[in-house]
This record gives sequence, structure tokens and C-alpha cells, in this order.
Amino acid sequence: MNFKKVFASLLTAAMLVGCGSTGGSTGSTDGAGTGTTGSSDAAGHVYFLNFKPELDETLQELATKYTEQTGVEVKVVTAASGSYNETLTAEMDKSAAPTLFVIGNQAGVKEWGDYALDLKGTPIEQELSTDAYNLYDESGKLVSIGYCYECYGIIVNPDLLEKAGHSLDEIKNFETLKTVVEDIHSRAAELGFDAFSSSDMDDSSSWRFTGHLANLEYYYEERDAGGWTECPAELTGKYMENYKNLYNLIINNSLTDPKELATGGHDAENEFKTGKAAFFVNGSWEYAAVSETVPNARMIPYYCGVEGEEKAGLNCGTENCWAVNAKASEADQKATIDFMVWLVSDSMAAGKMVEQLGVLPYKNAPESANGFLADAAKYTDDGCYVMDWATNYQPNVDEYRKALVSALNQYNADQSDANWANVETAFVQGWATQYKAVNE
Repeated sequence: MNFKKVFASLLTAAMLVGCGSTGGSTGSTDGAGTGTTGSSDAAGHVYFLNFKPELDETLQELATKYTEQTGVEVKVVTAASGSYNETLTAEMDKSAAPTLFVIGNQAGVKEWGDYALDLKGTPIEQELSTDAYNLYDESGKLVSIGYCYECYGIIVNPDLLEKAGHSLDEIKNFETLKTVVEDIHSRAAELGFDAFSSSDMDDSSSWRFTGHLANLEYYYEERDAGGWTECPAELTGKYMENYKNLYNLIINNSLTDPKELATGGHDAENEFKTGKAAFFVNGSWEYAAVSETVPNARMIPYYCGVEGEEKAGLNCGTENCWAVNAKASEADQKATIDFMVWLVSDSMAAGKMVEQLGVLPYKNAPESANGFLADAAKYTDDGCYVMDWATNYQPNVDEYRKALVSALNQYNADQSDANWANVETAFVQGWATQYKAVNE
């Protein structure tokens, strides 16, 4: 499977810049940032302010190797967890500001676009295999470029489907998904496993439903509007019934009674890994964990009853987009771009990056072994549309999702029409309320 094949559908890049590591750390290169590696100011240096925690150790190792090979100073700093934007603000005020940093959404483009070099025509832009994950400003400047992407959907254990007398090939849309799921749930005692793993609404799990699953409603609204380039002030709620279709299917055909979801305490991943459930709502980052015990696990789209969804693919996107400091010296800009090219094209460096990130959208990067990303590529190869991460436009995200969790918990406890109306209010009117809170 060619993971670097250009996606058929241009994704709207609407990613949240967030999450840092569990603690700040500086590059372990010999003298990185101290001027003792033998490089000179004329040769330029690299200062990468990283925000992806799981990449820190790999970047420190690669920074050391690059300095050893080239003599160019490379410093990597990973912001403390949840503080990337604050750290970036502080670091950009310093004389030795980051030369490489992250701008992951259109809000970030507005805030930091003046600090970003136009990457059109640069060597790193020429390495890209797709434009699908890049962010532009209103003038058309290429502000930041994606350096990896991920996907999410419904993870499936094909072996359990077979034990239940079904196959993955049966599932083509919501109607066929519903048939398989309800049949498995109705025979759970006989089969020894249920359809879906638990859908807890505590903080460790609720994001799967107030963030990721909500994306199906946002995506189809976005598609109707011809694409979003910034957060819309309001939602129409046109696809709330589709969200309800899939949400109800998940919570009512599960190992756990919906009334027990509010407090959490269930391990959905382990339920899937140990064969207690055939379906698990999650993303490509789960591949390494679930493939330990379910090596042939697959991922299917969020089928929800939308017309034409037989051609739906997975939810694919990235919150990882590189920007080069436009205010850095030309020597530092060149050194930074050279380092970026090395990360995505050198067989050793790119191999380590792929191992950590799954897929690099660059033509000289090695293939990924992530089976869920293989599924995403296969859907695209087959002409299916990609559901981009429109969910990351959610305004005032923490408050918005908190209200949605509250409404969903009320509905889970009593699935009445009145309680679903409260979910719709939190979903649709809550969007408008939080948009005003942060924009007026």
C-alpha cells in the first residue's frame, strides 16, 4: 500500500495546537544552543520548539545525530504539557527565538502567520507528497506544512465478526452496520462477546464522543458549506439525527449499560484487546496496542445514515504542522529547512519518525506499518471521500465539551426525546454560545 499517495479529497486543515510533553527538555546535542559544536553563526542553527510529547525522545536522538553529521547546532525543546501556546509566546519574545515551531489551525495562522516564512517553493515543500495537510493565510502564503497525519473511526475485530456469522465485507453503510451490531448484541451471552466496548463519559473517554464522533455532524455541515476556513459562528444541526443514529447504536449495543457510563471506570481498549467486544471507537494511535492481541484489526468509517456514505472514508487529519520563523536570519532559516528535509528523507531519520508518527506525507519517507492508516489509504485509493477533522474548530473547546458531556449523561440515564433535545441544544446552541464567548 502506498501511504504517500495524494488523498483524493483535499482536507480542510482545522487542527488544534495543543499538548506538550510531560515536562520541558532541551536538546542533548553536544553543545546544542551553546556554540560549542564547531558550527558558526554564518552556518546557521536550528531551534525546534516541539509540542508532540511522544516525539521528544526521538527528536533528541536525531538532533544529536544531525549535529554529529553536519556540525549544525540543533536544539529541541518540548513544551510542558498543555502549555505549548504559552511557551511559544514566551520563546518568540527572546532574541534566540525558535526557528522551527508548530502552527496547527487557522486560529494559529491568524495569531502567528506574521512569524511564519512562506514555504512555497522551498526544498521542504518540494518533498511533500500531498498538499492536503498544509495551512495557508488569506493571501495564499504557505504558513505551515503537515509533518504527519492520523485517522480515527470504528476499530473492528474481524475474527469475532466471523464467529458471529458475519464478515467485514457486509458492512457498507449504517443500515448494514446496524444489522451486524444488533445481531451480535442480541446474542452476546451465546457468543461470549458483545458488539461495542464501553463508551464511558469520564475525562479519559468522553472526547471520543464529544470530539471525534461529533466530527461526523461537523464534517457534513462543512461539506455542504463548501469547506470551512475559519470557525463558523453557528451550526445548523442538520446532521444531528445522523449523530444520534450512531451514538445510540454504540451505547445500546455494548458491554456496559448506558446508565453506568457517567462515572467511567471501564477499560474500552482492554475489552477490545481481550475479545470481549467486536467494535471499539478510537484512532490510529491505538494500532500498536490492539494489534498485540488482534493483529488483523481493521478500521471502518463512521457510518451514520447520510446519503452516499457507501463512499465514506476515515476521519483523517493532523494537528502537527511545521512553520519556519520568518524573523530568523537567512542562515538559520536555511539550516532549519535543511534539517526538516533530512528528517523526512534520510532513511534512518525518516524511519524513526515514521515509527513514532505513523505516516509522513513526504514522497521519500518510508512506508508505515500502521494497519489503520493502511485502511485510510485503501479507502482513499478506492475513491472514498476523506472526513477531515472539522471537530477541531470547536469554539472554547473545554467549556463546549463539558456542556455536551453533561447533556449526554442525562440522555444516557433516560433516553427520552426531551433529553435528546437537551443534547441538540448543547451541541448546536452551545456552539454559538461558546463562539460568542471567545469572539465578542
